[in-house]
Amino acid sequence: MALTMTDKKAVRADNTAWPQWLAQEFEQERRHPNGRVGTELLSESDRVRVWTIRLKPGERVGFHRHVLDYFWSAITAGRGRQHLQDGSTVEHSYRAGETRHETYRKGEFKVHDLENIGDTELIFATVEFLNSANPPLPVPQARRAARS
Repeated sequence: MALTMTDKKAVRADNTAWPQWLAQEFEQERRHPNGRVGTELLSESDRVRVWTIRLKPGERVGFHRHVLDYFWSAITAGRGRQHLQDGSTVEHSYRAGETRHETYRKGEFKVHDLENIGDTELIFATVEFLNSANPPLPVPQARRAARS
């Protein structure tokens, strides 16, 4: 059975108001949807996009939007904090090898950020499926891996 984030219990969750800078960043993403779901796009075919997220302790990847069916796998264990589109803030622990699958119907999406609140590098692999109910969002060239 494929597990989703709704199956994952948060270590901590609250609905405290976000700082103004974070709320402004969220609003910016709402006006200009950000399809960069990782720190680097490693590979892309006509079927999938393969991303990596690498965050050192204290680093954060800003708000981004998931519109495609995808899965992620934690490569390293660690702890992360996310601010979600419903205004909540959650913290999760991840174990190496943990994998979650997400599916979105036409018009559905998820917006969140991710901050490494642990003391080790947090690394994820994410695979998006381009043949999903929603069209893929564009990815700027700057987020693509350098090709040799």
